[in-house]
Amino acid sequence: MDQIGLMRQLCLKTETKIVLVVLDGLGGLPNDAGKTELETAHVPNLDALASQSICGLSDPVLPGITPGSGPGHLALFGYDPLQCMIGRGILEALGIDFDLKPGDVAARGNLCTLDDQGIITDRRAGRVDTEKSRIIASQLDGIEIEGVRVIVEAVKDHRVVVVFRGEGLSDSVTDSDPQRVGLAPQPVFAGNDDSTKMARIANVFLTQASKILAGHHPANGLLLRGFSRMPHFPGFKDVYKLDACAIASYPMYRGLAKVVGMTVVKTGATLDDEIKTLKENFNKYDFFFLHVKATDAAGEDGDFGRKVSVLEDFDRRLPLIIGLKPDVMVVTGDHSTPATLGGHGWHAVPVVVNGKFCRPDTVSAFNETACISGGLGHIPACHIMPLAMANALKLEKYGA
Repeated sequence: MDQIGLMRQLCLKTETKIVLVVLDGLGGLPNDAGKTELETAHVPNLDALASQSICGLSDPVLPGITPGSGPGHLALFGYDPLQCMIGRGILEALGIDFDLKPGDVAARGNLCTLDDQGIITDRRAGRVDTEKSRIIASQLDGIEIEGVRVIVEAVKDHRVVVVFRGEGLSDSVTDSDPQRVGLAPQPVFAGNDDSTKMARIANVFLTQASKILAGHHPANGLLLRGFSRMPHFPGFKDVYKLDACAIASYPMYRGLAKVVGMTVVKTGATLDDEIKTLKENFNKYDFFFLHVKATDAAGEDGDFGRKVSVLEDFDRRLPLIIGLKPDVMVVTGDHSTPATLGGHGWHAVPVVVNGKFCRPDTVSAFNETACISGGLGHIPACHIMPLAMANALKLEKYGA
């Protein structure tokens, strides 16, 4: 029996409430001063929470493996990220409520900046605003290639979703995005004989798109990755007996919540908006996933100071969440995004679990170094959900 099967067997429906706060890309690495972003930030409320809780570090997938956002979040939701895979394209599509049809293949698109030699100088085109992306998407939308329609819609900032709709398509193809500057976009290659048509159509589309985008500097290129179809996972409510509410301003994370069957409620673009939405819905659900994107964006931009400021901004608002008095509160991240790396890292992520029945440890600060000595130890991220359920008294005893 795997973890999902065991949870389905043991979980109880109760009145207790759980709040899971995911500070995207939370973990960091030391800067020249020898401190991580969390160690640098003034976060007295997080530190106070840690001193009353049980803390530790978690690996989103396995030690040494750098996770994408999909595996990182699925692990936090209690799913084995090695068994439950989902492509970025589907997440982007679901996040904007795109009406996916059977057989659709979706890819996540990044508008990017190319130099005169076709080399990528900025994978995010200066994070062009969503309105600019919407104009560009409308010019790319509706291209037909070999009877396959290509649908393009803006997501947020530089991100678009590209959906291929037609017969005989496969998602077993490679990305065109090398995920590094200083390289040219890559051709899309078939992963097997069944995906040659998909690869050919994707490459034709990218060639046509490059001509359309040529005059749109800095968004004069398009990178595709995460070709995928809709997966089918065990439902969150079926497994955990929870009425779950997802609060996320960024489309992809709404998509992740939808994949597992959470109710995704409307919210605004800021953390204040998200906390307001949490308050408004607190009596309607018994599990809340609240997502904070800004930590990850700062880390990806290599902006150490901005990530510190985001953490401090969250800390100032933390009492508003604690004030709702959830029975169990978890604060962690889906992965590390150290500003010194400028991207996702394989490094373990701090986690704090707070509740009446937690056994507090000696940790008195919420950061990477302090959490190493916490009572949770070093655990797989997929074990956090059972811990939250247990501390909310939502698990029966296992065995006689």
